[in-house]
Order: sequence, then C-alpha cells, then structure tokens
Amino acid sequence: MPRATCLLLTLAALTGSALSQTWEREVVDFPAIQSRAKDLANKPYAAPDREALPEWMKTLTYDQYRDIRFNADQALWAADKLPFRAMFFHPGYLFREPVRLTEFTATHQQLIRPSEDLFDYGKLVPKRGDFPSSSGFAGFKLSSHLNSASILDELIVFQGASYWRALGKNQRYGLSARGLAIDTGADNAKEEFPAFREFWLAKPAEDDTAASFYALLDGPSYTGAYAFKVQPGDDTVVNVQAVLFARKAVQRLGIAPMSSMYWFGENSRRRFDDFRPEVHDSDGLAIRNANGERLWRPLSNDTGRLEFSFFNLEKCAGFGLVQRDRRFAAYEDGEAAYHLRPSLWIEPTSDWGAGRVVLMEIPTTNELADNAVALWEPANTPQAGDRVEFSYKQHWTMAEDPSQAGGHVVATRSGVHEWQAEQRTIIIEFAGGALEKSSDKEPESFIQVLGDAAANVKIQGAAVQLMSPGQWRLAFQITPAATGTKLADLGPIELRACLKRGDDFLTETWAYRITP
Repeated sequence: MPRATCLLLTLAALTGSALSQTWEREVVDFPAIQSRAKDLANKPYAAPDREALPEWMKTLTYDQYRDIRFNADQALWAADKLPFRAMFFHPGYLFREPVRLTEFTATHQQLIRPSEDLFDYGKLVPKRGDFPSSSGFAGFKLSSHLNSASILDELIVFQGASYWRALGKNQRYGLSARGLAIDTGADNAKEEFPAFREFWLAKPAEDDTAASFYALLDGPSYTGAYAFKVQPGDDTVVNVQAVLFARKAVQRLGIAPMSSMYWFGENSRRRFDDFRPEVHDSDGLAIRNANGERLWRPLSNDTGRLEFSFFNLEKCAGFGLVQRDRRFAAYEDGEAAYHLRPSLWIEPTSDWGAGRVVLMEIPTTNELADNAVALWEPANTPQAGDRVEFSYKQHWTMAEDPSQAGGHVVATRSGVHEWQAEQRTIIIEFAGGALEKSSDKEPESFIQVLGDAAANVKIQGAAVQLMSPGQWRLAFQITPAATGTKLADLGPIELRACLKRGDDFLTETWAYRITP
C-alpha cells in the first residue's frame, strides 16, 4: 500500500473516534513554529475569550470536572500500539482557554477535533449541552511504559497556561514547571501567565524511546516556539528548546521557572497542628555555579511575609528545587507520599550568559498551593522586538544530590533556649562525597555572615562532630556582637557555612537567612 494512503487511514482505525480526520500534506518543524511565533509577536495581543465556552462547561464544579475522564480506548496511537499514548483534557471549570492540538508525521498533519465521544462524563454530569469544535481542549497528557512493560503510566501533563509536570519511575506528581515567567515578584508590576495555545504532537515510531512535540506560546509581552523531547526512565529527562519574541519590555523575564510547595520541615520555627513531621514537595534550592561552587538554600515558611533571595552567577551550570529527604518517616503520609515527589534539576544546554537565580517564598498556612518559585533571570532584560533563544534539560529525579555537590546538606535545624534568649543555635548536617573518605584530620568549619548585619553578629561555639560514618554535624551559635543588644533588633541575617580540610572544601555551601 502506498505510504500516503497509509497515513490517511491511520486514525480511521480508532473505532468510533472523533479523532478520525483528514490528513493534510504539510511539513511541521521547529522553524515553522518559530515563524508562527514571530508573526504573532508582530500583531497586538488578543486574549482568548474566557466566556466563549458553552454555559454548562463554564459552570462545572470542581467535583464535576474531576468526574470527566478521557476514554482510554480512544487515546491517540492506542490502535497502533505505539510506545506512547496521548489523551486530552476536557475544557471547562477553570480551564476555559482553548488549546489546539495537531498530530503530525514527517510529511503530514491533522487537527484533532474535540468531541464528547472522547470522554466519560460519570454520574456527576448528567446534563450537558453542545460541544462546539471551537471549545478546543484544556491540554493533554502522555503515557508510556514507565514502570511496567504491561501497564501504561502517566509520563507528562500539560494543563493550564504554560504549566507542566512530569514523572520518572516510581515517582508521584509534585512540583510544576512553566514555559516562561513574566514579572514574577517584580515591584509595581502584575505577573503575566503566557499560555501554550497550540501543540503539535509527533506520531512516534514503534521503536521510539522518546516522545517529541512542539508548542506555540502567546501572552501580552512574549510569544514563543518550544520544542520538547521527553525521555522516560528512572529519571525522566525533558529536553526544552525555546525561541522567544518580545512584544514589549518587562521588569523580570524568568527562564526555566518552576514552582513547588513548602509548608514546614525540620528547620521550621513555625509549627502547625498536623500529625506529620514535615510537609513539602521540595525542601531546598540547589545551585551549581560554572566555577565549581555549589549552594544549598533550605526553603523556609517562618516569617509570615513574602521573601526573595537572589544568587548572582556569571554562568549557571544548573539549579533546581530539590526534595532531599526521602525517608517515609520524615512525612508519615502514605496518601500524599511526599517521599516520592520528584526533584526538578535544570541543566542549561546553551549559553545563558550572566544572570541570577531568583527564589520567591510565599507565606502559607496549608499545603494546598505552590508557594516557592525558582527561576533564572538574565542580567540583560530583552527589549521590545528582541529575539531570545535558550535550551536546557529537565531532570525529574529522586536523586538526593542532583547538583552533584558531593558533600551536601542533609538537615538544617535551629532553636533558642529560654535561658539563653539572645543566642540562637544552628545545626547543619552534611554527608556524602569526600566526607565518606577516612582521614586522620576531621573537617573544619567555615562560617560567614553576609550583608548589613555582619558587623552586628557574633559567631561562637562552632563545633564539628561525627554523627555516623560519612555524616558530620556542624553546630554554632549566633548572638549580638554588642552587649545589651537583642537578636530581634538585628533584622535578617544572611549566613553561609561549609566544611573543609585545609584549603580543600569538602561540601557545598549552606546558604540561609535567619530572621531572629
């Protein structure tokens, strides 16, 4: 049978499926998506009409929306038994902006049209009206044989603005990635949430080990073309290539942004009435400088106010929000399974130039929403009409130390005794790397106070203690340098600490902000 005829018949094999469309001869590639993004940037931004959906879709409740399930036997590529399957999300509830989906091969493409035949509406949505094709979808997800050769598991999900989440082997969904962050936490500016308006899903071959697709991003200030390649595994790796076009200048451009949840952990001073010892999707920010320096910034939710931390780098070798504590006993939550939530490590694969890693921590009193944001902000903010290109790898991983720091922080603790009210004890535990090698000389501490409070703070009682083979504890106290001064009067204190032997640094640098 001629190849073109096979292409035309491919989707017709999906029994009763509304996916059965006519293929059009057209080459879909990254330059073509870039051209679309550039043309879009030259036009005024037109926001999607969030009121265009039929009323019954707009008024779906949370429970009703959750009850709508995609029919797995209608999944794209199910009939061909290919290594990946695509399923789609129903529009409605909070997801009112249409997402256009297209399947393509090397020579052809075909639009995937929404239809109620693709969905099971369950018992909670007994009445519904029209489903116009203009409604689009709310996003899509890919499945693969991630954990078993006999079962298809969810691999990656795109739904809402430019958000996505991915899974590696034996992982549970946790933190989220975004295509782009605009004016996140910027002064006197409203944050924008540009959205992926359209996706092109490449039909996989029978022997493909990675899934590929393109996306078109649009927002008030930026348009963009994105190319994705998703490689499932113990660590699922997502290769991201992006070309952006600036409609106008913004205060803060955030590249490779991610958001996670941190409620409380072993370093928390604010305690909540909860049965679990810790509750978080990530417990710290890891950074790898191209000059070899590694930083670890434990997350915090103590001050009750919005907090920002900035880490300037001449060249970034990687950063990410990491879940280091993998013990079930740290969380005691079999349902949420926080010990199985992945870390997200970003590895630049192009030259990002100078800039800074930005960490934004939002106060929270529960675990219901992401409240920690990390992103890369270029030193030179693009101006209107500029073209921006960058690429990176995402590692969705369970590794305790994805930054490859060697010696790394495994716990942070802090407290004040009632009888020593102006002296705060800080304990940091390090493990791994050179710390596991035996030596006649025990590690030394290296402690710094940075910023405006440095002259007003005294470090005392520093001691290093072996806790178990390969694991060392550094303990010290901070206290006011001037007699009669209170800790509370010192304001935020920026601390740095690590372990060394002579001139050899054995660990990453612990970077922490204490507000007495």
